[in-house]
Amino acid sequence: MTRRALFLAALFVWQVPAYQAPATHPVSGRKIAGVMGMSGADWLVRPERETEEQPEKALDALNLKPGMVVADIGAGVGYMSLRLAKRVGPSGKVYANDLQPEMLARLRENAAKSKIDNVITVLGDVADPKLPANTMDLVLLVDVYHEFSQPQQMLRKIRETLKPDGRLVLLEYRAEDPNVPIVAEHKMTVAQVKTELEAEGFVLQPVIETLPRQHILILRKASAKAAGAH
Repeated sequence: MTRRALFLAALFVWQVPAYQAPATHPVSGRKIAGVMGMSGADWLVRPERETEEQPEKALDALNLKPGMVVADIGAGVGYMSLRLAKRVGPSGKVYANDLQPEMLARLRENAAKSKIDNVITVLGDVADPKLPANTMDLVLLVDVYHEFSQPQQMLRKIRETLKPDGRLVLLEYRAEDPNVPIVAEHKMTVAQVKTELEAEGFVLQPVIETLPRQHILILRKASAKAAGAH
């Protein structure tokens, strides 16, 4: 690993709460990563993220419209939530979900400073994001899905929150690329995403590869017949 890769890896300050024992995904065998704690909050808003992840370019690919209702699961301090809020406009809503009350408190402070008032914070748990059913045009998970300690339960709940034509979007660092300087447990392959999410009633459709380090993986609900086959 290069010196820069070691430096970036060291910036990940992870905590594994009591509810999340080390585990592997029951379908793919992937090792589930730990969850970032408040001590890593500043890393979420580091200036380098603009060039390393190009968040506006990522959102451009999602074709968001004013009036949409979207969710940002694992929202942290609001790095993506506030961008989403601007895109869906005053007639839209952003449900910003996190497991940690401290993250959501910081998010509300950041929204107030930016004079953004269409963000609703939601404290979820490891098996349920606590979002309203059949409401979301889009659910966004930015470098979050790989940390779900109860991925199957979470995906079933997320599926319930989506409108019939709603989209689930994952941004994940490319595990296929050894030059992406992120620790292995915090990267995913397209094959892993396809295996794990299609087992829970989703269909992987476009995979957009326009970002420097991340996949943009877009999923929709499978038909009732296809979902029942799993």
